[in-house]
Amino acid sequence: MSVGADGAVLDAEGVHYSVAGRTLLDGLDLSVRAGESVAVTGPSGSGKSTLLMCLLGLVTPQRGAIRIAGADITTLRERELARHRRSHVGMVFQFGELLPELTPLENTAMAALLSGVAQKEAYARAEELLTELKVPYKKTPTGELSGGERQRTAVARALINQPALVLADEPTGALDSATRDEVATMLFSVPQRWGCGLLVVTHDGTIANRADRHVGLTAGKLSGIHATGAGGDQ
Repeated sequence: MSVGADGAVLDAEGVHYSVAGRTLLDGLDLSVRAGESVAVTGPSGSGKSTLLMCLLGLVTPQRGAIRIAGADITTLRERELARHRRSHVGMVFQFGELLPELTPLENTAMAALLSGVAQKEAYARAEELLTELKVPYKKTPTGELSGGERQRTAVARALINQPALVLADEPTGALDSATRDEVATMLFSVPQRWGCGLLVVTHDGTIANRADRHVGLTAGKLSGIHATGAGGDQ
């Protein structure tokens, strides 16, 4: 895993993005270190989704730099960017975005296979992760799992390529309260257990307060809310 001199796996500086005359990110600065969790909250339309799209390289900011695992992704060509993203970034979506007809093992291993990992190693990695995350992975189609088990599978898929940075977009938004807390506990334990950085975008302040740092996004800028130190197992 490549990190900056200060241990940062993500270092965004002066990121500016506007569209149709509307400024969504206005000189935004953000860093996440290996082993750290950061949560971003903000009202609807504040730029949270735009921030994620920039970090994934799906949109390119007009100004600023976004360094992930040591490389400025704003300067990479499309093929280089896709390769860098597969190797260094894991993504957890609100609804998992898993193939329901496949087993958790198949869904998780697929991410490694698409990155060029040999089949035997991909399935071995997937089995190890799913076992650790307590997901029944062998025979049950993913579509028949509980909401919490599906999100655990999504986390396993995000981790399988040993990323420097895991991004999560409203990862508990589709879960009931009990399952939400269970998944949040697991998710915020990820940085310490796997040595990566974690950035969670959420509307849920209770979930955000479990991160090591909680920042707010308003008018295209980030401001610190407070450092909680609550990440990890509770």
